[in-house]
Amino acid sequence: MKKPLPFGGGVGVGYCRMKQILYYFLVLATLLSCEKGSSSADSISPGSGTGGSTARFTVANNALYVVTNTSLQAYDITRSGNPRIGSKTNIGVGVETIFPYRNNLFIGTQTAMYIFDLGIPDQPRRLSVYNHFQSCDPVVAQGNYAYVTLRGGTNCRNTSLNTLDVIDISNLSKPQVIASYPMKNPHGLGIDGTVLFVTEGDFGLRVLDVTNPLLIKQTQFFQDIKAYDVIPTQKRLIVTGPDGIYQYSYADPTKLQLLSKLTVEP
Repeated sequence: MKKPLPFGGGVGVGYCRMKQILYYFLVLATLLSCEKGSSSADSISPGSGTGGSTARFTVANNALYVVTNTSLQAYDITRSGNPRIGSKTNIGVGVETIFPYRNNLFIGTQTAMYIFDLGIPDQPRRLSVYNHFQSCDPVVAQGNYAYVTLRGGTNCRNTSLNTLDVIDISNLSKPQVIASYPMKNPHGLGIDGTVLFVTEGDFGLRVLDVTNPLLIKQTQFFQDIKAYDVIPTQKRLIVTGPDGIYQYSYADPTKLQLLSKLTVEP
């Protein structure tokens, strides 16, 4: 792994309830996205769902993909009233997150990032693996780059190192880390164009300019909220935390504006 580059200036019952609420929210967001499709040139085909970087299921190309702690299960949902079970791929222990991009799936585990090809939607084919130190690691992708957060001080990692890794995926069969930026306590992340959002748990929310992945610049850092995951879509950013769900406008990505907050009692 590259040496971290210089960069910019105990979860309880409430978080468990927050995750439950977020689960139902993601299901709704996925269904709505399936109805609307997607207009982004970088998105996968219509019928794709939108979820956070810590999601464990996603919809793409008329297929539903679900990760367990050890495997990836595909389902053909071309006929929504009669879904058909697809292939099951054993990945290994510590599977945590799933993220669809273009015609691929990026799966984060405690020790690696896996890339799967969706040429046959209900039979994902593994293309490559990017190995890293043991960690909790959500992943998102945009263009020729994938972004992975590695968080220390957790059950899945015995170090204090917290970083954001940038991985060159121009060759999907040979992903390579090209930069690493120190973080405080990264959890989830989301990307839209050249804007990357990283949640820092109890430390807040970062807004980053990734126009040049080798020289990422911080444009904003909200330290007055606790943030665990984000969903950026159509210039609206949904941020989840232990005390509720925040909605921001990033029409101007250098000046996020709070639109609303749905409070969740601990």
